[in-house]
Amino acid sequence: MAIQGLALAAFILAAKATTVVSAASLVTFIFGDSLTEVGNNNYLQYSLARSDFPWYGIDYSGGKATGRFTNGRTIGDIISEKLGIPPPPPYLSLSKNDDALLKGVNYASGGAGILNDTGLYFIQRLSFDDQIDCFKKTKESITTKIGAEAANKLCNEAMYFIGIGSNDYVNNYLQPFLADGQEYTPEEFVKLVITTLDNQLTRLYQLGARKVAFHGLGPLGCIPSQRVKSKTGKCLKRVNEWVLEFNSEVKKLIATLNHRFPNAKFAFADTYGDVLDLIDNPTAYGFKVSNTSCCNVDTNIGGLCLPNSKLCSNRTDYVFWDAFHPSDKANAILAEKFFSTLFSGPPSIAPKPSP
Repeated sequence: MAIQGLALAAFILAAKATTVVSAASLVTFIFGDSLTEVGNNNYLQYSLARSDFPWYGIDYSGGKATGRFTNGRTIGDIISEKLGIPPPPPYLSLSKNDDALLKGVNYASGGAGILNDTGLYFIQRLSFDDQIDCFKKTKESITTKIGAEAANKLCNEAMYFIGIGSNDYVNNYLQPFLADGQEYTPEEFVKLVITTLDNQLTRLYQLGARKVAFHGLGPLGCIPSQRVKSKTGKCLKRVNEWVLEFNSEVKKLIATLNHRFPNAKFAFADTYGDVLDLIDNPTAYGFKVSNTSCCNVDTNIGGLCLPNSKLCSNRTDYVFWDAFHPSDKANAILAEKFFSTLFSGPPSIAPKPSP
């Protein structure tokens, strides 16, 4: 997993300085889509992007659905375990004055995108702009609790993990019935997305974010919902080329932001190669199947593991849980790679989910 050199070094030093103090003092704010959601959409009454039903959560502690779009833990959950802190709770589960705001929050929302019109047909979701609005409210609440100086210090020293952009393709540009896919060329579309992302990351910086890791996109052309569009069931090369272009442009943006804001420590985490290797060489990681989902719901619209879905016989054999999202086991492997890259020293093995 490649992370931009100097930005990575700065991020690691900042993270080490934070974690040396004590795990209890480490604050993390998580932004993203269904890959990192922990239940925000459960609180959106009309949202169609939700996973608060069986079989989701079957391998999570307690065995019940929590709003995570997988059978167990997200990568964010596992990173939190490795940092020795509880996973930050969903923002919409907290009251305005909740003390939990001081310890970190998860704003991720299934169906969310960088563009505000991404995922419109899910009715309700928190776009990246919405999530930043929520973070602004969080900072205001923290300021009320501990004062402006302490709130600024907390936000400056916190770690920010952002993973977003998949839906801008899967649930926007690649959907033939939506306007963006008709209106923009691939080059025009990525420019639109990157310009929007620039404004959003700048706004986060202005709100106090300094240590920011942005997760690049994986090979979306290889997820089950895209493979079904191929007559041979292979990865869609064109889609993967667009993803690589997106990642390349985000890397450039991150470099620009670090230059523009000298005291910022933005890093780009390139997850593309690791996810592709997991898909291309599943047996090397203990998997048997990487081209279809455990839930056998490989459709390019929908694709979620519904209560009437027939599960695979062994969930640990599959890289993908549903048509879009990795399984708990796949998330554990990817989190291990990410953690070992971000933090020096041998990473601990993430504990297995409770039965």
